[in-house]
Amino acid sequence: MPRRSRAAFAGAAVLVLGLLTGCGASGTTGSADVADQGYQSGDGSTTTWADAERPGPVEVAGTDFEGVARDVTDWRGDVVVLNTWYAACPPCRAEAPDLVALATDYADQGVHVLGVNGTDAAGAAQAFQRQFDVPYPSLADTDGTAVAALQGTVPVNAVPTTVVLDREGRVAARILGLADASTLRTLVDDLLAEPEAGA
Repeated sequence: MPRRSRAAFAGAAVLVLGLLTGCGASGTTGSADVADQGYQSGDGSTTTWADAERPGPVEVAGTDFEGVARDVTDWRGDVVVLNTWYAACPPCRAEAPDLVALATDYADQGVHVLGVNGTDAAGAAQAFQRQFDVPYPSLADTDGTAVAALQGTVPVNAVPTTVVLDREGRVAARILGLADASTLRTLVDDLLAEPEAGA
């Protein structure tokens, strides 16, 4: 291969590698994705599972940033929204107000929101929670236990990722990257409309 062709090929390979680094699981790059932003961003793609095909139930537990033990199995019978995040992640900050509104608006309907933060020390995480008036807890998961438990049931290939569990604790939906507020509310509404087990 001529030297100029080799150089062009090498440059193209570096470009492709850079693009792939900023991709979520779907292999597509959203308009806000940049390879060296320091986080792996998804494209906002949503995957849903029909009732008979839902994986799980999910068993995620840990201690939140206030030192309280949390376990999603305590919320069986309710809809649960799990969200991975960390304070310096731009799409996490962008979606925070929508998650706060969701948690507040649906609190009386049996919907629980639980954050999972595998990056921040307590100070950074709590500052984020204060800034956005976050009413729901987040697990301090720097050892990766909660994410590993979640990964065992559904791939979590981007931060943020939002996973919605049905009343039986099974995975009904997953959003990779920034969650669209209306999409997330529709997913929750659909699960709330499902008959409860044994009903």
